[in-house]
Amino acid sequence: MSHIRILIPSQTLELLDDEDRLMRRYLVSTSSRGVGEKNGSFRTPRGRHIIRAKIGHGQPANAVFMRRRPTGEIYSRELAERFPERDWMLTRILWLSGSEPGFNRLGDVDTMRRFIYLHGSPDTAAMGQPGSIGCVRMRNRDIIELFDLVPVGISVDILEHQSPA
Repeated sequence: MSHIRILIPSQTLELLDDEDRLMRRYLVSTSSRGVGEKNGSFRTPRGRHIIRAKIGHGQPANAVFMRRRPTGEIYSRELAERFPERDWMLTRILWLSGSEPGFNRLGDVDTMRRFIYLHGSPDTAAMGQPGSIGCVRMRNRDIIELFDLVPVGISVDILEHQSPA
């Protein structure tokens, strides 16, 4: 089965096949506060996860989500100016669930209860550098492609250190 690897140092997401061959690579943006698993830390959690749910199938690019539900809005500069306080979740959501009890699952370190997602972002959001409040931000075209390629249950490793090639 294919799997996903998110590399914090390079701010990249890799989709790998079952023989660890690279299928896709995307620039992403993880937390501006670094890595960490604690609830309320606004950091990107490390370790082994799975995609627990895929949300937004059939929604248009730039569809706005709040609490995992489409609002009916389409992101635009004007909408951003009207609501400058929003953390924009756009287009698709892949909801992560930790797989390591006591590290990123259960208690006050539970990735799913922290609502950590892979999700689309405004085109103006910088990729390739930290900037989120915990989630993994992606370009809208990239999250659409990834969403269509991966199943619920696929493993997602979030690594703090670059793995050797």
